[in-house]
Amino acid sequence: MKQELVKDWMTKNVITVRPDTTLPEAHRLMKDHNIRRLPVVNEEGKLIGIVTLGDVREAEPSQATTLSIWELNYLLSNLRIKEIMTPNPITISQENTIADAARLMLENKISALPVMDNGKLVGIITESDIFRMVVKHQWA
Repeated sequence: MKQELVKDWMTKNVITVRPDTTLPEAHRLMKDHNIRRLPVVNEEGKLIGIVTLGDVREAEPSQATTLSIWELNYLLSNLRIKEIMTPNPITISQENTIADAARLMLENKISALPVMDNGKLVGIITESDIFRMVVKHQWA
């Protein structure tokens, strides 16, 4: 297997959110696009964080809550992504190898890396992308 590069396997045209995006809006984006991670960018488009489906689920109330449905809806509609995101996520260059990406993910116990080129977000590489590459080479 040749040295596979991140840029050849990453997801391009990444769906992002702003830090002031509400929790319900981010959750809807994830469901609508069948994705589990959203990079968070500021007004200038600079990557400032990442939010995962797990982060969103953890921020949602427990079934055992004593709050009314109206109180819950009010609280959720006011919760912003900046309050639950992981700031300054670990990133990788599009010129790095898939092995580099896999190593970073394993060492840091994360499942995705925003992909950067000259300080600009150009994609995201996930465990699923790496599995897709392995399977393609296995059957090629």
